[in-house]
Amino acid sequence: MSKKIIVLISFLLFINFSFAQNIALWLRYPAISPDGKTIVFCYKGDIYKVPATGGEAIPLTIGNSYEYKPVWSPDGKHIAFASNRYGNFDIFVMPANGGQSKRLTYYSANETPSSFTPDGKNILFSAVIMDINTSVLFPNKRVFSELYSVSMQGGRTKQVLSTPAQLAKYDKAQQNIIYQDVKGIENIWRKHHTSSVAKDIWLYNFKTGKHTQLTNFVGEDRNPLYNNDETEIFFLREGLNESFNVHKFS
Repeated sequence: MSKKIIVLISFLLFINFSFAQNIALWLRYPAISPDGKTIVFCYKGDIYKVPATGGEAIPLTIGNSYEYKPVWSPDGKHIAFASNRYGNFDIFVMPANGGQSKRLTYYSANETPSSFTPDGKNILFSAVIMDINTSVLFPNKRVFSELYSVSMQGGRTKQVLSTPAQLAKYDKAQQNIIYQDVKGIENIWRKHHTSSVAKDIWLYNFKTGKHTQLTNFVGEDRNPLYNNDETEIFFLREGLNESFNVHKFS
């Protein structure tokens, strides 16, 4: 093999290696802004934002701690997220354009945000703090959480639901909450999971105090969202032989 060919092969390998190193993988927890113009996401333990049309991603957090699960305020001016900068994951809030963040929760276990209330004053989050005495779920700090809220200004937390209600979202009148359930212990990253503990979408009505099951699928139904006029609910469904796709119902 000639010296020129060896040099060429070495150069191509270097280019391919460099290119591979520049490809960002495992971008997680995307959240689109209320005006649809900006996406925030988690990458290597920091939160970034990027125009929805594409472009350069700008870090909003930089440090040795791990930040993830960003959610937008209704006016698009703030982002709530979870950070373990004090040991366990707590709820923080920061300006959507970056800047100083504010710690909102101080419990010694993990808390993760779900959404803001429609008025933007409070943040819904999941945590394992205290079940009611009538709960039939056995305590598990990794799975069976409860739903809480905390003011964006900080202060005492309030239990909203004593049952696991993940990724919960109010309707605009704050009379109902849609959420994904937790029926049992299962790895959330397991692909094509079908069993009696696969997640479904539910609705809770505060006036009646009733939980209504909205989906009943053998696979995973997750990440419920209202459309703008709240006439439809969008969600992700993973079939037996397919990846997650977007579904909707009235």
